Amino acid sequence: MITGLDHAVVLVRDIEAGVAGYQTLLGRAPAWRAQSDGAATAIFVLDNTSLELMAPAGEGAAADRVRAALDRQGEGLASLAFSVDDIAKAHHRLARLGLAPEDISDGASKDLASGRTLTWKRTRASAESTHGIRLFFLERAERLARSAETASVSVTLLDHLVIATPDPERTAALYGARLGLDMKLDRTIAALGTRFLFFRTGALVFEVIHRIKDGRGDGPDKIFGVSWRVADIEATRARLQQAGLDVSEPREGRKPGTRVFTVRTGTFGVPTIVIQQGQREARDS
Repeated sequence: MITGLDHAVVLVRDIEAGVAGYQTLLGRAPAWRAQSDGAATAIFVLDNTSLELMAPAGEGAAADRVRAALDRQGEGLASLAFSVDDIAKAHHRLARLGLAPEDISDGASKDLASGRTLTWKRTRASAESTHGIRLFFLERAERLARSAETASVSVTLLDHLVIATPDPERTAALYGARLGLDMKLDRTIAALGTRFLFFRTGALVFEVIHRIKDGRGDGPDKIFGVSWRVADIEATRARLQQAGLDVSEPREGRKPGTRVFTVRTGTFGVPTIVIQQGQREARDS
């Protein structure tokens, strides 16, 4: 049913500040900018998914929803949208899985620069059935080309996305058994007091984390953070430092052969690391 992650949505209070910040972080320009019903959006397209920034920019129902979400949760990751080939079949499947999907609706967006229009069909599972995370499912008429580079060392793709859960069995059942993502690994690292479950869809890994000391609970899941992949971690870190971002020293990642650093500022509430994979892992992606 699911072919990959179409995009993740980050809410920001000011679209221009968000665009400037993520253009610096990613080393790429937005591929699409639009405004409708009082909400402004900007889309950065990478090799395996897209990042959509959304901010209030006037009056309208969309602006009211964005402002309410910002008041409730602040800036940061807000929702995920999966790609599907056939929205009608996906809707039927979601209903049979007990995910209570909304009726299928049509969507459209007009690029402010080119005047082009993108269209899609979508549905959304109920937040209760997805443990508090807003999950959309989209069938697109066409896809955008990758965002143009604005720096010599840029982010190539979203390596993995982290979901924090109070109940790993519940979340594993949702993403694995019900949504059909490929479960690759279930690992507990005692030294960190954390259980990690890894699922794959397309060229993207979903990393589900559970802090063991907290025990199992029935609270909501949370889209916790992201890891952006680059080819040259030293050059990327130097570029971000030069741009004024606060970044950590590079360190060895948990996965053998990887190196990572943390980006502490300029991410608009999104916990962020940058990762360079080993040669084998990069070839296998």
